[in-house]
Amino acid sequence: MTAVPNTSFSNFAIVILNWNGQQFLSQFLPSVIQHSEDATIYVIDNASTDNSVVWLTENYPEIKIVSLKENKGYAGGYQEGLKVIHEDFYCLLNSDIEVTKNWLFSIKKLFDLDQNIAAIQPKILDYKNQNYFEYAGAGGGFMDKFGYPYCRGRIFDSIEKDEGQYNDEIPVFWASGACLFIRKNNFWDAGGLDVDYFAHQEEIDLCWRLHNQGKKVFYTGKSQVLHVGGGSLSYNNPRKTFLNFRNSLFTILKNHKGVSVVYILFVRMLLDGVAALRFLLQGNLKQCYTIFKAHLSFYVHLPVLLNKRKKIQKKTRKYFSKSIVFDYFVKKKRNY
Repeated sequence: MTAVPNTSFSNFAIVILNWNGQQFLSQFLPSVIQHSEDATIYVIDNASTDNSVVWLTENYPEIKIVSLKENKGYAGGYQEGLKVIHEDFYCLLNSDIEVTKNWLFSIKKLFDLDQNIAAIQPKILDYKNQNYFEYAGAGGGFMDKFGYPYCRGRIFDSIEKDEGQYNDEIPVFWASGACLFIRKNNFWDAGGLDVDYFAHQEEIDLCWRLHNQGKKVFYTGKSQVLHVGGGSLSYNNPRKTFLNFRNSLFTILKNHKGVSVVYILFVRMLLDGVAALRFLLQGNLKQCYTIFKAHLSFYVHLPVLLNKRKKIQKKTRKYFSKSIVFDYFVKKKRNY
C-alpha cells in the first residue's frame, strides 16, 4: 500500500508583521486564510496608529494578534513577537503579499525531505506586473564577493520576465524576508534576527549564520506568491537607501571571513562613494547625503559589530568568488 503523505499544516505559523497596514490586510489576508489550510495565522502588530488591530478583531476574530508597545521595525518586531509563537515552522510573510493555491505543499515537502534545510523561499512575482519577478527575492538570493546581494530574476534594477526558467528547487545563499519559511529551532539556534538592523537585509545576515551552522537555505519555484513591494518604504525612499547601505556594511563586517574583510569593506566604501557621486550628478542631494549618513552610522556601531563578529567568526566560512558589480556594469550581464 502506498503511504499517503501528511498534508497537515497544523505545525505551521503564518506570521504577518503589521504597521499601519489595514489596507494591505483587508486586501491580502483573505488569500492567506483561503490557501493556508489548517496553519495558524498570526499578526504581530508593531504599535500601529491606524485601525488595524480593531479591524482585525472585528472582522477576523480567528486571527491571533501579538501586540507590541512600540514600532520595532522588521527585525525587532519579528524577534519580539515570535517569542510567543510555538509552532514548529514559521512563515515570515509581508502584509502586501497575495499567496496562491497550494503554496504550502512544496514548502512542507522540502522540509520533510531534508531535516538539514533550515529556510525556504518560494518564487516571488510582482503583484502589479505578474509576468515579472519582484525585486525582493525573485528566484532566490545570492551574494557576490563584495557583499552585494542579488537574485535569480533580479540583478540590481534589471528584472526578468518569468518564463519558467526558475521553476526549479535549488540551494540558495539567502531567502527573502518578504516570504521566509524557517524552522523555529533553527531560527532561535542561529540567534534570530539582529534587531540593530531595524529593517532590510537582516534576513541575509540570518541566512549567513544558518550556513555557518551547516544548515541549508532553499528556493522552490513550485510555490509562488505575489508581492506589491515598497509597502512600508518605497524603493526610492531615503530611509530605505540608508538602511540598505548601512546594513550591507553591517553584514559584511559581522560575517565575512578573516582579515580580508578589511579589503572588502574598503572596496565597498569606494563603490558606495561612486553611488553617492552618481546621485550628486543627478541632482539628488538627499540620496547622496543619505549614503554619507549610512556610513556614519556604521562607524558609530563599530564596537557592537566587532563584538558580534568575534562571536560569529569561530564558525564563519568563505562563500563568494565573483563580483556582480563587474558582471553587471562592465560585462553588461543583466540575467542570472
